[in-house]
Amino acid sequence: MTDNTSELKGNISQQYPENANEETLSLLLNKFLGQKDYILVQETEMGGIKSYVGSVTLEWFANRVNYASSLPLLKHKYNSETQNIEIDADSIDEVQQRPLDWSRQGALVQYLAARKNHKFPPVLVVINQSWVDESKAEQWDNHGYAKQSTMDFIPLNKNGEVGLLNVAEDNVSIYALDGQHRLMGVQGLLQLIKNGNLQRYKKDKTPINSFITISELVDNYQVDINNLKNLPQEKIGIEFICAVNKGENYTAAKQRIRSIFVHVNLMAAPLTKGQLTQLNEDDGFAIVARKIAVNHPLLAEKNGRKQRVNWNSTTVAINSTVLTTLQALQDMSNQYLGQKFSHWKPLEKGLIPMRPEEHELQEGIEDFTELFDNLSSLPSYKVLEHEDTPVLRRFSFEKGGGEGNMLFRPVSQVALAQALGILIFRKGFDLEDVFKKLRKFDRQGGFSGMEHPHSLWYGVLYDPNKKRVQVSGKDLAVKLLIYILGGINEQMEVANLRKSLANARSTEDNTIGFDGRLVKPQDIGLPVIL
Repeated sequence: MTDNTSELKGNISQQYPENANEETLSLLLNKFLGQKDYILVQETEMGGIKSYVGSVTLEWFANRVNYASSLPLLKHKYNSETQNIEIDADSIDEVQQRPLDWSRQGALVQYLAARKNHKFPPVLVVINQSWVDESKAEQWDNHGYAKQSTMDFIPLNKNGEVGLLNVAEDNVSIYALDGQHRLMGVQGLLQLIKNGNLQRYKKDKTPINSFITISELVDNYQVDINNLKNLPQEKIGIEFICAVNKGENYTAAKQRIRSIFVHVNLMAAPLTKGQLTQLNEDDGFAIVARKIAVNHPLLAEKNGRKQRVNWNSTTVAINSTVLTTLQALQDMSNQYLGQKFSHWKPLEKGLIPMRPEEHELQEGIEDFTELFDNLSSLPSYKVLEHEDTPVLRRFSFEKGGGEGNMLFRPVSQVALAQALGILIFRKGFDLEDVFKKLRKFDRQGGFSGMEHPHSLWYGVLYDPNKKRVQVSGKDLAVKLLIYILGGINEQMEVANLRKSLANARSTEDNTIGFDGRLVKPQDIGLPVIL
């Protein structure tokens, strides 16, 4: 315990009698909270591990907390440029953190600066002192056990549940055990505010020819300069644990810290794509997808009818009775409405999209509802009134047999939505006229039997070698749909499309014609335009 801590404890005991009233307590708190070297915390204990929970400003967090990879015990393998540990046979057993991904810094800074309702979860940090890594230090006894903890805690109540934590810079060093990328983001924010710009990096902190600038944030996100400058004074939750507890030896302390890190990360299971779509209140396409999934007659839950939307998974099992997935609906929304509302998408990959204005959201919901009204009119979906989806989805050779209808496969649904979005919003086609053609195509079996050579989707969305749907054919399927609906007329584009279709139906030197026989690639032609 430091001399300053002992003196502060004496002051508290003198000025905080047992019969102190609320006013006395308020005065004391104001006095001690004003000291920069102490943080008001509450003691917690879980699994036999004590910790202290409080809050600090983002500025304090950025300036006082270090990356865990720079802990002294790892110093000999520490790369000061990347703030990562160089992995080799000597250091592999010492590594306590995943490598830092510096490509994430820009997205985190943009989130803090541009998102009004931003929020970082609390961080978990370790308080260390210099004596920990000095085996001959007086704080270790003759048997290698610590005589004291690396934390100075001054209780303010009788049970010692609330108090002040000594974080004086000359006494302790602090490392982020959980929250390194949050630290990276906050440090980047302070650099942006100070310099007016922030260098972007690759994962390994190699600079790229790109910067985040305040002027761009103002232009693209209407960021208020005054609000931006006040962000460093916002507060973030922080939880402190000891690097070494009293009575603990060096090896046990290190194992405990490593164990805590592993447990924190194992318990923090990431959300599935479906769950993210359920919760996302920023992505306009996700919001529209949820509205349609819940409210449209084709998809909404009804008494006596099996569920038609898989809310969590991104795939549909062979015998599943659902029609689609929530993730597929978001992808359909993105590909269809994205042709009209391209500004709903984030400016760069990894950035969080800005929530659209309410009037635009309503317009998007109306457009997507109209699309599903028309999809419901397709003969394949009309069958759902008296038939379950498995028999319509399954291929003919699978157990129980089936129709092999592409409209019951999520990748095909997304391809159709993308093609329609391009035709309606970019090429100016009339939605009703387009669906007249699609209904005719459907009645002629154009969407069914995709596992048979006569199908346009054989080799495109269906892989005849692996006998399964192939997602890689989506882009070609989009172009073919646009073509048969009259949206591709340029001679060179048509020629390239025919060649792509021939390649899709070819394996090594064999090309399968629409009659199921081997033909030359140049003999593969495009279907008649509807």
